[in-house]
Amino acid sequence: SRLEEKPFSEMEMSYIQQGEEALQKSLSILGNQDGWKTETEVENGDKVLSKVLPDVGKVFRLEVVVDQPLDAVYSELVDNMEQMGDWNPNVKEVKILQRIGKDTVITHEKAAAPPGNIVGPRDFVSVRCSKRRGSTCVLAGMATQYGAVPEQEGFVRAENGPTCMLLRPLPGRPSHTKLTWLLSIDLKGWLPKTIINQVLAQTQVDFAKHLRQRLVRTAAP
Repeated sequence: SRLEEKPFSEMEMSYIQQGEEALQKSLSILGNQDGWKTETEVENGDKVLSKVLPDVGKVFRLEVVVDQPLDAVYSELVDNMEQMGDWNPNVKEVKILQRIGKDTVITHEKAAAPPGNIVGPRDFVSVRCSKRRGSTCVLAGMATQYGAVPEQEGFVRAENGPTCMLLRPLPGRPSHTKLTWLLSIDLKGWLPKTIINQVLAQTQVDFAKHLRQRLVRTAAP
């Protein structure tokens, strides 16, 4: 395809490298099993763990099993990324600003203000890359600069640290998917840590709930 043949500009190469870096950093954080503490555990087995890293700060890790095959989950999170605002109440809008090759996109995401508006409206500009390695899929991202989308009135520009979602078929049950979401985020502004921790852990639990509801609806004939 023409996309493949066209050589990348220096700027595009820089975005591709940032995406790769987010991927490597995220996987190395998830790969280290030491020091994770449970923040929240839901009756259905969903849980959020957290850990403080010297160079990144506090990171959160959601671990869930979704009773849908990996391809359906991947398709919803990657191919239909811009529809996330339709089903995830924590997300107002996700817009793809630019596609680079087949793996890398630049996105602008507006977060919906949480109940009680304790954290005001935030937006994010991120580079995201998606890779499939065998039966494992990784969607990684981190904050980036994109000249066409400067900071916007009414929104505080927050920053994603290295974040990623890791999808794998559940061993022995290939029709189910194990999803691990590493969330590392700087919400900016003067917010007490306890509030931030509560909001972020809850955001992850909510995401799992709404993703399941969405997948049930889209899987229905």
